Amino acid sequence: MGTLRDLQYALQEKIEELRQRDALIDELELELDQKDELIQRLQNELDKYRSIIKPATQQVHKQTELQEQQRTKRQAISAEPTAFDIQDLSHVTLPFYAKSPQSKDLIKEAILDNDFMKNLELSQIQEIVDCMYPVEYGKDSCIIKEGDVGSLVYVMEDGKVEVTKESLKLCTMGPGKVFGELAILYNCTRTATVKSESSQTP
Repeated sequence: MGTLRDLQYALQEKIEELRQRDALIDELELELDQKDELIQRLQNELDKYRSIIKPATQQVHKQTELQEQQRTKRQAISAEPTAFDIQDLSHVTLPFYAKSPQSKDLIKEAILDNDFMKNLELSQIQEIVDCMYPVEYGKDSCIIKEGDVGSLVYVMEDGKVEVTKESLKLCTMGPGKVFGELAILYNCTRTATVKSESSQTP
């Protein structure tokens, strides 16, 4: 009889264990369904985000394309800071400078690729794009000097620049890169020197 009771007890334990496993499986399946829904929502948000960032270049007028082809090549696009927090751009009226769809797209992508600016709101990024204007630099020009007070942030449009700190070369940057943003964002002096490369044609 003792052996039968032991078997019955062991059977009950197994049944209870199976019930617990079934309950755990149900919980995991529910959690998986919730995560699938979250992934789908995030995918939808990502699709909307991409549709905003990527302009429909097919709608560009032929005259605009012709003007873009004839315009003078430029090395950088810059924007002057104003006396406000960059995180509060939506409450400030900024100047507007017309530019080609290609330049707008380049500036947006450069900002989104920058670790210090990519978390701005889309509306703030659009306002930065609108208020930037083109400037040109000849070969061997010193665009930014280490230690100076910063007043401009740049997005490379054409050419290449060399970045140095304490006379040591840090890197070379080409089109589609932001530089000069640290002095603007953190209200500090320039942290490095940026010069156009000697082989660059202005």
